[in-house]
Amino acid sequence: TQSASRTVMRVLDQFPAQKRDHIRTLLANVLRGVVSQTLVPNLDGKGRSLAVEVMAVNSAVSNLIREDRAWQIPMVMQTGKKYGMKLMDDSLIELVKLKKVSLEEALMRSTDKTKFISPIIEEETRKGR
Repeated sequence: TQSASRTVMRVLDQFPAQKRDHIRTLLANVLRGVVSQTLVPNLDGKGRSLAVEVMAVNSAVSNLIREDRAWQIPMVMQTGKKYGMKLMDDSLIELVKLKKVSLEEALMRSTDKTKFISPIIEEETRKGR
C-alpha cells in the first residue's frame, strides 16, 4: 500500500467482519512497525529514487488500531518524528527539495497536496525565485 495506515486497514479487511474486533486487538498487541515504499522516476530520467513511510507502533498507534481508528494514524506519525516515524509526503518533499524527482511526479504520489506544496513554495520564495 501507499501508506502505513492503509496497510493496517488492508490487513484488517482480509478477515470476516465478525472477527475484526478480535484481530484488531491482536494486531495492536503484536505489530511493531510498518514500512511503505515507492519508487519515483528521477528528474534526470536515469533510474528511480526511493520514497518511504515509516510507522513505529507506540501506545498511541496501538490504541488507534484497537479502537478502529487507523485513519488517524498519520496524525500520530506526524508528531512521532522523534521515534523515527516519517510520512510518505515528507519523504516526497525531501526528494523534490534535493532535486532528485520532479514536483509533478511527487504530487501524483502525495496524499495531502496542500501540506506538500507549502514547504516547496516557502523554500522557493526564500531563494528569491
